[in-house]
Amino acid sequence: MRALGFGLILLAGVAVAAPEQSIRPVARTTSATVSVPVVLPEEVVGRAAISLLRPVSRPGTNARNLGTPVPALEQVVAAAALPRSEVLRPSLRPSAIEQKALARRNERRKGQVCGDPDLQGDVVGYVPGRINGCGIAEAVRLRSVSGVALSQSSLMDCGTAKALKTWTERGAKPALRGVGGGLVSYRVAAHYACRTRNNQRGARISEHGKGRAIDISGFTLRDGTQLTVLRDWNSRNGRALKSMHKAACGPFGTVLGPNSDRFHRDHFHFDTARYRSGSYCR
Repeated sequence: MRALGFGLILLAGVAVAAPEQSIRPVARTTSATVSVPVVLPEEVVGRAAISLLRPVSRPGTNARNLGTPVPALEQVVAAAALPRSEVLRPSLRPSAIEQKALARRNERRKGQVCGDPDLQGDVVGYVPGRINGCGIAEAVRLRSVSGVALSQSSLMDCGTAKALKTWTERGAKPALRGVGGGLVSYRVAAHYACRTRNNQRGARISEHGKGRAIDISGFTLRDGTQLTVLRDWNSRNGRALKSMHKAACGPFGTVLGPNSDRFHRDHFHFDTARYRSGSYCR
């Protein structure tokens, strides 16, 4: 019994006494440095910080393949701390380019008519007629429409100028897109003229005499090719000309061409007269 009591006392003493050294395992110490990846929340890093963490060449890269220095963690955090709108803001254009674009825009606005920069020309105002029924109340002298030049500046009202723009963009340009590099200019056969229809004595006043008509006899393409209504209506380019003629029916109230009568064998006649039955197209 004495021995058993002595043993219990000895065990109690061991349990109470604290060890002089921790018995928890510790990591081995080696010469190699172990890198621990740093994980940042996605909303903190953002796209800009991710771009800083792109893979780079290993140390010792040869002269032809120099690597990009690895960004420090402080750089990543600093970039991530910026507002995203600041980090992702595109660089400004050179001032010379901006000034050139602004000058071009101001030039177009300066030369616009009918409140449309695509219609370039001059405001003329009232044009009197030498006979009753002729004249234009608010005339413009059009030089180009949607980038397509007119061979001669043409007098007309704004309604006719806008119809010409619609046809240019929806009919003429698409029809000639694959021909000779595209449309560059119109050959204008007639615009404002105070006269009767087809210059016939006793006939009604022509729409030309009211500033509502334009006659186009040919087209110049970017490669220098010249197409004419007279020569090319039945040529290999006739399909494009017929497509253009058809597309004018709607924007214009009257559309006449080689198949209409002998007076229009060599040109398209377009005018903005309106009829109850709709556009008249032949």
